Amino acid sequence: MSERKSGILLHISSLPCEFGIGDLGQSAYRFVDFLHAAKQQYWQILPINPTDPISGHSPYSSLSAFAANVLFISPRLLVEEGILTDDDISAKPDFSSTSVQYENVSAYKQMVLSRAYERFEADPLIRQAQEKGFNDFISANGFWLEDYALFVAIKDHLNGKIWMEWPGALRSREDKALREFSETQKGELTKIKFFQYLFFKQWDRLKAYCAGRDVRLLGDLSIYMNLDSADVWQFPQNYKLDNQSRPIVVSGVPPDYFSETGQRWGNPVYDWDALKGSHFSWWVERFRFNFRLFDTIRIDHFRGLVQYWEIPEHEETAVNGRWADVPTDDLFKTLEETFAAPLPIIAEDLGYITEDVRAAMRQFGFSGMKVLLFAFNGDMNEHPYLPHNYMDRCVVYTGTHDNNTVLGWFKNEASDDEINNIGKYMNKEISADHICRDFIHMAFHSAAEIAIVPMQDLLGLGKEARMNTPGTVGSANWRWRLSADGLNAKVIEQLSDMTVASGRA
Repeated sequence: MSERKSGILLHISSLPCEFGIGDLGQSAYRFVDFLHAAKQQYWQILPINPTDPISGHSPYSSLSAFAANVLFISPRLLVEEGILTDDDISAKPDFSSTSVQYENVSAYKQMVLSRAYERFEADPLIRQAQEKGFNDFISANGFWLEDYALFVAIKDHLNGKIWMEWPGALRSREDKALREFSETQKGELTKIKFFQYLFFKQWDRLKAYCAGRDVRLLGDLSIYMNLDSADVWQFPQNYKLDNQSRPIVVSGVPPDYFSETGQRWGNPVYDWDALKGSHFSWWVERFRFNFRLFDTIRIDHFRGLVQYWEIPEHEETAVNGRWADVPTDDLFKTLEETFAAPLPIIAEDLGYITEDVRAAMRQFGFSGMKVLLFAFNGDMNEHPYLPHNYMDRCVVYTGTHDNNTVLGWFKNEASDDEINNIGKYMNKEISADHICRDFIHMAFHSAAEIAIVPMQDLLGLGKEARMNTPGTVGSANWRWRLSADGLNAKVIEQLSDMTVASGRA
Protein backbone atom coordinates (compact mmCIF):
# COMPACT_ATOMS: atom_id res chain seq x y z
CA MET A 1 0.00 0.00 0.00
CA SER A 2 1.25 3.48 -0.87
CA GLU A 3 1.63 6.21 1.74
CA ARG A 4 -1.80 7.48 2.79
CA LYS A 5 -2.46 11.23 2.75
CA SER A 6 -5.31 13.66 3.30
CA GLY A 7 -6.40 17.14 2.37
CA ILE A 8 -9.14 19.75 2.21
CA LEU A 9 -11.33 20.86 -0.68
CA LEU A 10 -11.81 24.64 -0.65
CA HIS A 11 -12.06 26.78 -3.76
CA ILE A 12 -10.10 30.05 -3.89
CA SER A 13 -13.33 32.04 -4.15
CA SER A 14 -14.42 30.71 -0.75
CA LEU A 15 -11.41 31.99 1.19
CA PRO A 16 -12.18 34.77 3.68
CA CYS A 17 -10.98 38.06 2.25
CA GLU A 18 -11.71 41.77 2.57
CA PHE A 19 -12.36 42.20 -1.17
CA GLY A 20 -15.59 40.19 -1.52
CA ILE A 21 -14.04 37.02 -2.94
CA GLY A 22 -11.13 34.82 -1.93
CA ASP A 23 -7.87 35.67 -3.68
CA LEU A 24 -4.18 34.75 -3.83
CA GLY A 25 -3.22 37.08 -1.01
CA GLN A 26 -2.99 36.82 2.76
CA SER A 27 -5.97 34.52 3.27
CA ALA A 28 -4.52 31.97 0.84
CA TYR A 29 -1.23 31.94 2.76
CA ARG A 30 -3.10 31.62 6.05
CA PHE A 31 -4.98 28.65 4.65
CA VAL A 32 -1.72 26.96 3.60
CA ASP A 33 -0.42 27.53 7.14
CA PHE A 34 -3.64 26.00 8.48
CA LEU A 35 -3.18 22.91 6.29
CA HIS A 36 0.43 22.53 7.36
CA ALA A 37 -0.42 22.90 11.06
CA ALA A 38 -3.24 20.35 10.72
CA LYS A 39 -0.88 17.89 8.96
CA GLN A 40 -2.75 18.02 5.63
CA GLN A 41 -0.83 17.37 2.43
CA TYR A 42 -3.38 18.40 -0.21
CA TRP A 43 -5.30 21.56 -1.03
CA GLN A 44 -7.88 20.78 -3.69
CA ILE A 45 -9.47 23.63 -5.63
CA LEU A 46 -11.96 23.91 -8.47
CA PRO A 47 -10.97 25.16 -11.97
CA ILE A 48 -9.33 28.60 -11.86
CA ASN A 49 -10.35 29.74 -15.34
CA PRO A 50 -12.50 32.84 -16.02
CA THR A 51 -16.19 32.35 -15.27
CA ASP A 52 -19.21 33.85 -17.02
CA PRO A 53 -22.44 35.30 -15.61
CA ILE A 54 -24.64 33.17 -17.88
CA SER A 55 -23.58 30.01 -16.04
CA GLY A 56 -23.91 31.68 -12.67
CA HIS A 57 -20.10 31.90 -12.55
CA SER A 58 -19.56 28.15 -12.64
CA PRO A 59 -15.83 27.31 -12.66
CA TYR A 60 -16.73 24.51 -15.09
CA SER A 61 -18.05 26.93 -17.71
CA SER A 62 -15.26 29.11 -19.03
CA LEU A 63 -14.17 31.02 -22.10
CA SER A 64 -10.62 29.65 -21.89
CA ALA A 65 -8.84 26.42 -20.98
CA PHE A 66 -5.68 28.38 -20.16
CA ALA A 67 -6.49 31.88 -18.91
CA ALA A 68 -7.07 32.51 -15.21
CA ASN A 69 -9.87 34.24 -13.35
CA VAL A 70 -8.48 37.71 -12.63
CA LEU A 71 -10.96 38.16 -9.78
CA PHE A 72 -8.50 36.04 -7.78
CA ILE A 73 -5.71 38.61 -8.08
CA SER A 74 -4.93 40.07 -4.66
CA PRO A 75 -5.09 43.90 -4.55
CA ARG A 76 -3.22 43.81 -1.26
CA LEU A 77 -0.25 42.03 -2.88
CA LEU A 78 -0.24 44.64 -5.66
CA VAL A 79 0.11 47.31 -2.97
CA GLU A 80 2.96 45.40 -1.32
CA GLU A 81 4.67 45.19 -4.71
CA GLY A 82 4.35 48.93 -5.29
CA ILE A 83 2.05 48.67 -8.31
CA LEU A 84 -0.87 50.16 -6.37
CA THR A 85 -1.21 52.36 -3.30
CA ASP A 86 -3.52 51.96 -0.31
CA ASP A 87 -5.66 54.78 -1.71
CA ASP A 88 -6.09 52.85 -4.98
CA ILE A 89 -7.84 49.96 -3.23
CA SER A 90 -9.66 51.79 -0.44
CA ALA A 91 -12.91 52.60 -2.24
CA LYS A 92 -14.35 49.12 -1.92
CA PRO A 93 -18.05 48.35 -1.36
CA ASP A 94 -19.35 46.81 1.83
CA PHE A 95 -18.94 43.22 0.62
CA SER A 96 -20.77 40.26 2.12
CA SER A 97 -18.55 38.04 4.26
CA THR A 98 -20.66 34.91 3.64
CA SER A 99 -21.42 35.03 -0.09
CA VAL A 100 -19.60 36.15 -3.25
CA GLN A 101 -21.53 39.00 -4.87
CA TYR A 102 -20.01 38.57 -8.33
CA GLU A 103 -21.44 41.73 -9.84
CA ASN A 104 -20.00 44.00 -7.15
CA VAL A 105 -16.74 42.08 -6.96
CA SER A 106 -16.24 42.20 -10.75
CA ALA A 107 -16.86 45.95 -10.90
CA TYR A 108 -14.45 46.64 -8.04
CA LYS A 109 -11.69 44.31 -9.27
CA GLN A 110 -11.87 45.70 -12.81
CA MET A 111 -11.48 49.21 -11.43
CA VAL A 112 -8.49 48.21 -9.28
CA LEU A 113 -6.80 46.18 -12.02
CA SER A 114 -7.30 48.93 -14.59
CA ARG A 115 -5.62 51.31 -12.15
CA ALA A 116 -2.70 48.86 -11.86
CA TYR A 117 -2.33 48.81 -15.64
CA GLU A 118 -2.48 52.62 -15.82
CA ARG A 119 0.34 52.83 -13.30
CA PHE A 120 2.35 50.27 -15.24
CA GLU A 121 1.94 52.35 -18.39
CA ALA A 122 2.60 55.73 -16.78
CA ASP A 123 5.20 55.12 -14.07
CA PRO A 124 8.74 54.40 -15.38
CA LEU A 125 9.81 52.78 -12.11
CA ILE A 126 6.88 50.37 -12.09
CA ARG A 127 7.41 49.58 -15.77
CA GLN A 128 11.10 48.97 -15.19
CA ALA A 129 10.33 46.60 -12.30
CA GLN A 130 7.67 44.63 -14.19
CA GLU A 131 8.60 44.80 -17.87
CA LYS A 132 11.04 41.90 -18.08
CA GLY A 133 8.75 39.57 -16.14
CA PHE A 134 5.80 40.64 -18.29
CA ASN A 135 7.71 40.10 -21.55
CA ASP A 136 8.96 36.72 -20.36
CA PHE A 137 5.39 35.74 -19.47
CA ILE A 138 4.17 36.72 -22.95
CA SER A 139 6.94 34.69 -24.59
CA ALA A 140 6.32 31.63 -22.43
CA ASN A 141 2.56 31.61 -23.10
CA GLY A 142 2.48 32.20 -26.82
CA PHE A 143 0.33 29.11 -27.44
CA TRP A 144 -2.78 30.74 -25.95
CA LEU A 145 -2.22 34.26 -24.63
CA GLU A 146 -2.38 36.38 -27.79
CA ASP A 147 -5.49 34.64 -29.08
CA TYR A 148 -7.16 34.81 -25.69
CA ALA A 149 -6.52 38.55 -25.53
CA LEU A 150 -7.88 38.97 -29.05
CA PHE A 151 -10.96 36.91 -28.22
CA VAL A 152 -11.78 38.96 -25.11
CA ALA A 153 -11.06 42.30 -26.79
CA ILE A 154 -13.14 41.53 -29.89
CA LYS A 155 -15.99 40.24 -27.75
CA ASP A 156 -15.94 43.40 -25.62
CA HIS A 157 -15.71 45.58 -28.74
CA LEU A 158 -18.81 43.85 -30.16
CA ASN A 159 -20.83 44.22 -26.93
CA GLY A 160 -20.46 40.60 -25.87
CA LYS A 161 -21.55 38.90 -29.10
CA ILE A 162 -20.70 35.20 -29.31
CA TRP A 163 -17.87 34.64 -31.80
CA MET A 164 -20.08 32.75 -34.29
CA GLU A 165 -21.93 36.07 -34.82
CA TRP A 166 -18.85 38.23 -35.35
CA PRO A 167 -18.15 39.79 -38.76
CA GLY A 168 -16.99 37.06 -41.12
CA ALA A 169 -13.34 38.06 -41.32
CA LEU A 170 -12.95 38.08 -37.54
CA ARG A 171 -15.04 34.96 -37.08
CA SER A 172 -12.89 33.02 -39.55
CA ARG A 173 -9.66 34.55 -38.21
CA GLU A 174 -8.44 36.16 -41.43
CA ASP A 175 -4.90 37.50 -40.90
CA LYS A 176 -5.62 40.97 -42.25
CA ALA A 177 -8.69 41.49 -40.06
CA LEU A 178 -6.92 40.28 -36.93
CA ARG A 179 -3.87 42.44 -37.69
CA GLU A 180 -5.98 45.57 -38.22
CA PHE A 181 -7.96 44.96 -35.03
CA SER A 182 -4.75 44.39 -33.07
CA GLU A 183 -3.29 47.66 -34.30
CA THR A 184 -6.35 49.68 -33.29
CA GLN A 185 -6.77 47.93 -29.91
CA LYS A 186 -3.13 47.52 -28.93
CA GLY A 187 -3.56 49.02 -25.46
CA GLU A 188 -6.59 46.89 -24.67
CA LEU A 189 -4.77 43.71 -25.73
CA THR A 190 -1.76 44.59 -23.60
CA LYS A 191 -4.01 45.26 -20.61
CA ILE A 192 -5.71 41.86 -20.89
CA LYS A 193 -2.32 40.15 -21.07
CA PHE A 194 -1.03 42.22 -18.16
CA PHE A 195 -3.89 41.06 -15.95
CA GLN A 196 -3.02 37.45 -16.75
CA TYR A 197 0.62 38.16 -15.94
CA LEU A 198 -0.36 39.56 -12.54
CA PHE A 199 -2.42 36.47 -11.73
CA PHE A 200 0.23 33.94 -12.66
CA LYS A 201 2.96 35.88 -10.92
CA GLN A 202 0.93 35.71 -7.71
CA TRP A 203 0.08 32.06 -8.38
CA ASP A 204 3.72 31.03 -8.80
CA ARG A 205 4.58 32.72 -5.52
CA LEU A 206 1.75 30.92 -3.71
CA LYS A 207 2.64 27.55 -5.24
CA ALA A 208 6.23 27.94 -4.06
CA TYR A 209 4.93 28.72 -0.56
CA CYS A 210 2.78 25.58 -0.66
CA ALA A 211 5.81 23.50 -1.59
CA GLY A 212 7.76 24.99 1.30
CA ARG A 213 4.95 24.00 3.69
CA ASP A 214 4.64 20.44 2.25
CA VAL A 215 1.23 21.17 0.74
CA ARG A 216 0.42 19.86 -2.73
CA LEU A 217 -2.01 21.65 -5.00
CA LEU A 218 -4.72 19.44 -6.51
CA GLY A 219 -6.32 21.15 -9.50
CA ASP A 220 -9.42 20.36 -11.54
CA LEU A 221 -9.74 20.05 -15.31
CA SER A 222 -13.17 20.38 -16.91
CA ILE A 223 -13.25 18.13 -19.94
CA TYR A 224 -15.32 20.22 -22.38
CA MET A 225 -14.99 23.79 -23.58
CA ASN A 226 -17.82 26.30 -24.03
CA LEU A 227 -18.76 26.86 -27.66
CA ASP A 228 -18.23 30.57 -27.07
CA SER A 229 -14.62 30.23 -25.94
CA ALA A 230 -11.21 31.34 -27.12
CA ASP A 231 -10.17 27.71 -27.63
CA VAL A 232 -13.01 26.81 -30.01
CA TRP A 233 -12.51 30.07 -31.92
CA GLN A 234 -8.74 29.55 -32.11
CA PHE A 235 -8.90 25.83 -33.00
CA PRO A 236 -12.29 25.13 -34.66
CA GLN A 237 -10.72 22.16 -36.43
CA ASN A 238 -10.55 20.36 -33.08
CA TYR A 239 -14.35 20.23 -32.80
CA LYS A 240 -17.26 18.77 -34.75
CA LEU A 241 -18.59 22.00 -36.25
CA ASP A 242 -20.38 22.72 -39.52
CA ASN A 243 -19.28 25.30 -42.11
CA GLN A 244 -21.11 28.01 -40.14
CA SER A 245 -19.04 27.20 -37.04
CA ARG A 246 -22.07 25.67 -35.33
CA PRO A 247 -21.92 22.29 -33.53
CA ILE A 248 -23.07 19.25 -35.45
CA VAL A 249 -23.30 17.24 -32.24
CA VAL A 250 -23.07 18.31 -28.60
CA SER A 251 -22.05 16.80 -25.27
CA GLY A 252 -24.09 15.17 -22.55
CA VAL A 253 -24.81 11.88 -20.82
CA PRO A 254 -27.49 9.29 -21.65
CA PRO A 255 -30.69 8.56 -19.75
CA ASP A 256 -30.12 6.80 -16.45
CA TYR A 257 -31.67 6.09 -13.06
CA PHE A 258 -31.58 9.80 -12.18
CA SER A 259 -32.98 11.23 -15.42
CA GLU A 260 -35.14 9.49 -18.02
CA THR A 261 -34.09 12.04 -20.65
CA GLY A 262 -30.39 12.14 -19.73
CA GLN A 263 -28.47 15.39 -19.61
CA ARG A 264 -27.87 17.60 -22.64
CA TRP A 265 -24.86 19.76 -21.70
CA GLY A 266 -24.56 21.43 -25.10
CA ASN A 267 -20.78 21.86 -25.36
CA PRO A 268 -19.19 21.13 -28.74
CA VAL A 269 -17.54 17.70 -28.76
CA TYR A 270 -14.01 17.03 -29.92
CA ASP A 271 -13.11 15.78 -33.38
CA TRP A 272 -10.76 13.08 -32.14
CA ASP A 273 -9.58 12.14 -35.65
CA ALA A 274 -8.39 15.71 -36.16
CA LEU A 275 -6.81 15.82 -32.71
CA LYS A 276 -4.99 12.56 -33.32
CA GLY A 277 -3.76 13.91 -36.65
CA SER A 278 -2.17 16.85 -34.80
CA HIS A 279 -0.55 14.48 -32.28
CA PHE A 280 -3.00 15.83 -29.70
CA SER A 281 -1.11 19.14 -29.65
CA TRP A 282 -3.93 21.09 -27.92
CA TRP A 283 -4.27 18.47 -25.19
CA VAL A 284 -0.49 18.23 -24.77
CA GLU A 285 -0.27 22.00 -24.27
CA ARG A 286 -3.24 21.97 -21.91
CA PHE A 287 -1.66 19.28 -19.72
CA ARG A 288 1.74 20.94 -19.91
CA PHE A 289 0.20 24.14 -18.64
CA ASN A 290 -1.74 22.46 -15.82
CA PHE A 291 1.10 20.20 -14.72
CA ARG A 292 3.07 23.39 -14.13
CA LEU A 293 0.28 24.92 -12.05
CA PHE A 294 -0.66 21.86 -9.99
CA ASP A 295 1.01 18.85 -8.41
CA THR A 296 -1.93 16.60 -9.29
CA ILE A 297 -4.92 17.08 -11.61
CA ARG A 298 -8.45 15.71 -11.26
CA ILE A 299 -10.09 15.21 -14.67
CA ASP A 300 -13.82 15.93 -14.49
CA HIS A 301 -16.01 13.43 -16.43
CA PHE A 302 -13.02 11.20 -17.18
CA ARG A 303 -15.14 8.67 -19.00
CA GLY A 304 -15.46 11.24 -21.82
CA LEU A 305 -11.80 10.55 -22.62
CA VAL A 306 -12.63 6.89 -23.28
CA GLN A 307 -16.12 7.06 -24.76
CA TYR A 308 -18.46 10.05 -24.88
CA TRP A 309 -22.15 10.58 -25.50
CA GLU A 310 -22.76 12.80 -28.52
CA ILE A 311 -26.20 14.23 -29.22
CA PRO A 312 -27.38 15.70 -32.56
CA GLU A 313 -27.42 19.45 -32.03
CA HIS A 314 -31.11 19.80 -32.92
CA GLU A 315 -32.22 17.33 -30.24
CA GLU A 316 -33.68 18.96 -27.13
CA THR A 317 -32.81 16.06 -24.80
CA ALA A 318 -30.00 13.51 -24.56
CA VAL A 319 -32.22 10.52 -25.41
CA ASN A 320 -31.24 10.20 -29.09
CA GLY A 321 -27.49 10.39 -28.60
CA ARG A 322 -24.90 7.70 -29.20
CA TRP A 323 -21.62 6.52 -27.74
CA ALA A 324 -18.53 7.53 -29.72
CA ASP A 325 -14.98 6.28 -29.20
CA VAL A 326 -11.89 8.23 -28.17
CA PRO A 327 -8.34 7.12 -29.12
CA THR A 328 -7.57 6.79 -25.40
CA ASP A 329 -4.40 4.70 -25.75
CA ASP A 330 -2.90 7.08 -28.30
CA LEU A 331 -3.80 10.14 -26.21
CA PHE A 332 -2.34 8.99 -22.91
CA LYS A 333 0.68 7.28 -24.46
CA THR A 334 1.45 10.60 -26.16
CA LEU A 335 1.13 12.34 -22.78
CA GLU A 336 3.34 9.73 -21.11
CA GLU A 337 5.99 10.14 -23.80
CA THR A 338 5.86 13.91 -23.29
CA PHE A 339 5.71 14.11 -19.49
CA ALA A 340 6.81 10.63 -18.27
CA ALA A 341 4.70 8.04 -16.48
CA PRO A 342 2.93 7.82 -14.16
CA LEU A 343 0.92 10.93 -14.95
CA PRO A 344 -0.29 12.72 -11.77
CA ILE A 345 -3.98 12.33 -12.63
CA ILE A 346 -7.10 11.49 -10.63
CA ALA A 347 -9.99 10.28 -12.77
CA GLU A 348 -13.50 11.42 -11.85
CA ASP A 349 -15.18 8.05 -12.46
CA LEU A 350 -18.56 8.64 -10.82
CA GLY A 351 -21.85 7.69 -12.43
CA TYR A 352 -22.19 5.22 -15.33
CA ILE A 353 -18.75 3.64 -15.70
CA THR A 354 -18.04 0.72 -18.03
CA GLU A 355 -15.20 -1.78 -18.04
CA ASP A 356 -13.31 0.04 -20.82
CA VAL A 357 -13.05 3.11 -18.55
CA ARG A 358 -11.80 0.99 -15.64
CA ALA A 359 -9.31 -0.73 -17.94
CA ALA A 360 -7.89 2.62 -19.11
CA MET A 361 -7.51 3.75 -15.50
CA ARG A 362 -5.67 0.54 -14.60
CA GLN A 363 -3.46 0.72 -17.68
CA PHE A 364 -2.28 4.26 -16.98
CA GLY A 365 -2.33 4.05 -13.18
CA PHE A 366 -5.03 6.66 -12.52
CA SER A 367 -6.75 6.79 -9.14
CA GLY A 368 -10.54 6.86 -9.15
CA MET A 369 -13.00 8.51 -6.75
CA LYS A 370 -15.24 7.21 -3.95
CA VAL A 371 -17.92 9.42 -2.37
CA LEU A 372 -19.27 8.43 1.04
CA LEU A 373 -22.55 10.29 0.54
CA PHE A 374 -23.37 7.72 -2.17
CA ALA A 375 -22.29 4.66 -0.15
CA PHE A 376 -25.35 3.80 1.92
CA ASN A 377 -28.16 3.46 -0.61
CA GLY A 378 -27.61 -0.14 -1.70
CA ASP A 379 -25.91 -3.44 -0.93
CA MET A 380 -24.06 -3.07 2.36
CA ASN A 381 -21.53 -5.73 1.43
CA GLU A 382 -20.63 -5.00 -2.17
CA HIS A 383 -21.32 -1.28 -2.64
CA PRO A 384 -18.12 0.08 -4.25
CA TYR A 385 -18.17 3.30 -2.21
CA LEU A 386 -18.16 1.56 1.18
CA PRO A 387 -14.70 1.85 2.78
CA HIS A 388 -14.13 -1.91 3.24
CA ASN A 389 -14.25 -2.33 -0.56
CA TYR A 390 -11.59 0.27 -1.40
CA MET A 391 -8.34 -0.59 -3.02
CA ASP A 392 -5.54 1.75 -1.99
CA ARG A 393 -5.42 3.30 -5.49
CA CYS A 394 -8.38 5.64 -4.99
CA VAL A 395 -9.35 8.99 -3.51
CA VAL A 396 -12.22 9.09 -1.02
CA TYR A 397 -14.39 12.16 -0.46
CA THR A 398 -17.01 12.71 2.20
CA GLY A 399 -18.80 14.69 -0.52
CA THR A 400 -17.95 16.89 -3.51
CA HIS A 401 -18.70 20.42 -4.68
CA ASP A 402 -21.82 19.07 -6.44
CA ASN A 403 -23.34 17.45 -3.33
CA ASN A 404 -25.07 18.87 -0.35
CA THR A 405 -22.84 19.08 2.71
CA VAL A 406 -22.81 15.90 4.83
CA LEU A 407 -24.94 17.62 7.50
CA GLY A 408 -27.26 19.14 4.89
CA TRP A 409 -27.69 15.72 3.26
CA PHE A 410 -28.27 13.98 6.59
CA LYS A 411 -30.94 16.46 7.69
CA ASN A 412 -32.71 17.03 4.37
CA GLU A 413 -32.03 14.25 1.87
CA ALA A 414 -30.93 10.99 3.52
CA SER A 415 -33.59 8.28 3.67
CA ASP A 416 -34.37 6.31 6.82
CA ASP A 417 -32.74 3.27 5.18
CA GLU A 418 -29.54 5.22 4.53
CA ILE A 419 -29.39 6.49 8.11
CA ASN A 420 -30.01 2.97 9.44
CA ASN A 421 -27.30 1.61 7.12
CA ILE A 422 -24.77 4.15 8.43
CA GLY A 423 -25.56 3.09 12.00
CA LYS A 424 -25.20 -0.59 11.19
CA TYR A 425 -21.98 0.00 9.28
CA MET A 426 -20.38 2.02 12.08
CA ASN A 427 -22.03 -0.03 14.85
CA LYS A 428 -23.20 3.06 16.70
CA GLU A 429 -26.13 5.41 17.06
CA ILE A 430 -26.04 8.09 14.37
CA SER A 431 -27.01 11.70 15.03
CA ALA A 432 -26.69 15.08 13.35
CA ASP A 433 -24.30 16.18 16.09
CA HIS A 434 -21.64 13.69 15.03
CA ILE A 435 -22.41 12.76 11.42
CA CYS A 436 -19.66 14.93 9.88
CA ARG A 437 -17.01 13.59 12.24
CA ASP A 438 -18.24 10.03 11.57
CA PHE A 439 -17.88 10.49 7.81
CA ILE A 440 -14.40 12.00 8.16
CA HIS A 441 -13.43 9.09 10.43
CA MET A 442 -14.60 6.59 7.78
CA ALA A 443 -12.72 8.42 5.04
CA PHE A 444 -9.49 8.83 6.99
CA HIS A 445 -9.42 5.25 8.32
CA SER A 446 -10.09 3.71 4.90
CA ALA A 447 -7.43 2.18 2.68
CA ALA A 448 -7.80 5.03 0.16
CA GLU A 449 -4.51 6.58 -0.91
CA ILE A 450 -5.92 10.09 -0.39
CA ALA A 451 -8.85 11.29 1.72
CA ILE A 452 -10.33 14.69 0.84
CA VAL A 453 -12.83 16.57 3.01
CA PRO A 454 -14.71 19.67 1.82
CA MET A 455 -14.13 22.51 4.28
CA GLN A 456 -17.87 22.68 4.93
CA ASP A 457 -17.87 19.09 6.25
CA LEU A 458 -14.83 19.71 8.43
CA LEU A 459 -16.70 22.60 10.07
CA GLY A 460 -19.99 20.67 10.29
CA LEU A 461 -21.95 23.18 8.20
CA GLY A 462 -25.45 22.57 6.83
CA LYS A 463 -27.21 23.06 3.51
CA GLU A 464 -26.65 26.83 3.67
CA ALA A 465 -22.98 26.14 2.88
CA ARG A 466 -23.63 24.03 -0.23
CA MET A 467 -21.38 25.08 -3.10
CA ASN A 468 -23.45 23.95 -6.10
CA THR A 469 -26.70 22.23 -7.03
CA PRO A 470 -26.19 20.53 -10.44
CA GLY A 471 -28.72 21.33 -13.11
CA THR A 472 -29.52 24.74 -11.65
CA VAL A 473 -28.23 28.23 -12.38
CA GLY A 474 -29.17 29.97 -9.18
CA SER A 475 -27.95 32.85 -7.12
CA ALA A 476 -26.70 30.46 -4.43
CA ASN A 477 -24.35 28.42 -6.60
CA TRP A 478 -20.58 28.96 -6.37
CA ARG A 479 -20.96 31.77 -3.81
CA TRP A 480 -20.28 30.22 -0.39
CA ARG A 481 -17.49 31.82 1.62
CA LEU A 482 -15.62 30.61 4.68
CA SER A 483 -15.91 32.83 7.74
CA ALA A 484 -12.74 34.49 9.01
CA ASP A 485 -12.82 32.51 12.25
CA GLY A 486 -13.18 29.14 10.51
CA LEU A 487 -9.45 28.41 10.66
CA ASN A 488 -9.13 28.45 14.43
CA ALA A 489 -6.86 26.53 16.78
CA LYS A 490 -9.61 24.11 17.85
CA VAL A 491 -10.26 23.03 14.25
CA ILE A 492 -6.52 22.62 13.66
CA GLU A 493 -6.20 20.43 16.77
CA GLN A 494 -9.18 18.24 15.89
CA LEU A 495 -8.10 17.73 12.28
CA SER A 496 -4.50 17.08 13.29
CA ASP A 497 -5.57 14.49 15.86
CA MET A 498 -7.78 12.66 13.32
CA THR A 499 -4.98 12.70 10.77
CA VAL A 500 -2.42 11.26 13.20
CA ALA A 501 -4.84 8.64 14.52
CA SER A 502 -5.62 7.39 11.01
CA GLY A 503 -1.97 7.20 9.94
CA ARG A 504 -2.24 9.95 7.35
CA ALA A 505 0.09 12.50 8.97
